[in-house]
This record gives sequence, C-alpha cells and structure tokens, in this order.
Amino acid sequence: MKDRPSSQTTSTPISSNGSRRSWLQRLNRLISNEPHDRESLIELLRESEERNILDPDSLAMIEGALLVSELQVRDIMIPRIQISVVREDDDLGNILASVIESGHSRFPVIGDDSNEVVGILLAKDLLAYTADQDNTSFAIKDIMRPAVFVPESKRLNVLLREFRASKNHMAIVVDEYSNVAGLITIEDVIEEIVGNIEDEHDIDEEDYIRQHGHNRYTVQAMTPIEEFNEYFETDFSDDEYDTIGGLILNAFGHLPQRGETIDYGGFSIKVLRADRRRIHLLRVIQQEQLAADVAPDGDEQ
Repeated sequence: MKDRPSSQTTSTPISSNGSRRSWLQRLNRLISNEPHDRESLIELLRESEERNILDPDSLAMIEGALLVSELQVRDIMIPRIQISVVREDDDLGNILASVIESGHSRFPVIGDDSNEVVGILLAKDLLAYTADQDNTSFAIKDIMRPAVFVPESKRLNVLLREFRASKNHMAIVVDEYSNVAGLITIEDVIEEIVGNIEDEHDIDEEDYIRQHGHNRYTVQAMTPIEEFNEYFETDFSDDEYDTIGGLILNAFGHLPQRGETIDYGGFSIKVLRADRRRIHLLRVIQQEQLAADVAPDGDEQ
C-alpha cells in the first residue's frame, strides 16, 4: 500500500509524456512519410484544406505552382491568329491607333511576311513621338526591342525562370518548323499559379458589365444571370446556374481557353480571360450588330 501513492504520483507525468510522445510520433510520421508522387502530395494538401489547416486560396496557388511544371507553353499561349501586331512599315498614326484600340502594352512588330517577327514595340516608347506633329523623326526600328523566341514545347516553370532572369515580359512562340505559333507573357504564366490578375483595363468587381463602343461589352463571368437579363433584356434561365459564366461554360461543354468563341442566345461570346479552373472575363457582342460592328477586338494580350 505504501507504493500506491508513488505510483499515483507518477501516473500524471507518464500520461503527459505518453501523450507528448504520441503527438511527436504522429508528427514524425507526417514528416517522414513523404508523398511518393505528385498525386499523393496534392491529396495530402487537399486533406489539409478539408481540415482547415490550409485555406482554399493557398491550396489553389500550391496546385497552380505544381501544375506549371507539367504544362507547356502551347497549353496557354495566345494563338497567332489572336495576336495584335504592328507592321514595320506602319506610320506613327496607324501604330498609335492600334495601341489605343487594343489597350495592350507590348506588340510584336512584323515585316513583309506575317510570320517574320522583327522586334517588340513597347507602347511607352511612343510617348516621345506623340508631340511630333510632322512625324518625320519616327522610325519604328529605332525604338523596338529585340524579340525573344521560345519553343511551344518549353515547360512553363522553365520559362518563368527565364522571364525573371532576363526581366523580359513577352516571348514569341514558335513551332518545330520555326513558324510563329503564338505569344506568351509572364502574366499568363503567373496567372496559372495565382489565378486571374486584374489590371487597370479590367472592370471593377462591382461593375459586372461595361460597354465599349456600340453594342460591344465586357462582362465578368461572375455576373448574376438575373443582372445580365436585366441589362440586355434577355430571359436566360437561372434555375441551374447562378452566373453567366456557369451558363456559358455549360454551353461550351468544356472549360474553354482564352480566345474561344461561341454563339449563344443571340450573342457572340468570346472568352477573354480564363485559367485552368474557371472563366473570368467575356466579350459579348449582340449578333444583329456584328455586320455593322467591324472594329478590331480589344481583348487583353
């Protein structure tokens, strides 16, 4: 009986130490049992998100960072047909009109052959010439920058490192025959990691729909169908989908890439911004106005 108090006295620290050891063992197993492949790692991260250890935005960014090592330039590049370019022999007036219309900050400069990219024009480099009334001193070859060319098979994580090292923001994508296939920007790559990046040309979050010229609109994909109907006097059903983005995604039948278009409910709808998870921004044109509306598109590049 004399030993019992001693046993009771030591029971608490033993239990505490045992609990501590158990916790340390679980932690050690978590650290030592490293995922054997990417799928296992993503599964572990998703479990952490479900347990509120990791917030959804952080999980999406980590998944995006893992994804860029798998994706190639061809997967997210802007196709050649959608590139806004200026010609080497264009005069200043035509170039300024293209810059203002598109809202882009960088333009490939092409020669006589549309497949010949001779340089890159930065819109800011035109400022010195805007006050030149006769434009006699302007020559695009004096201000254009060298073009950077990358193969369409290059991995995005490799390209991102090259962008950062060179402080270059745009590259011309070429296919296996050295023909121009498209272009890609550092923003395109970063958006694969962090999601859509809004800039000064994007519409405000509370401003779902913005008109550009005659019957040409920029519409956020998150626009409620009810608000879209009220604005355009349409009658799209919101029984299955709450937003116009969900409705259009269903109409495509797949997650569309930037630049894809579809005719739907009397509108021509073009995807301006999208990542591998969702649609972000749409260009909407009422179809009865398409014949009259011939101005070039001004989507982001």
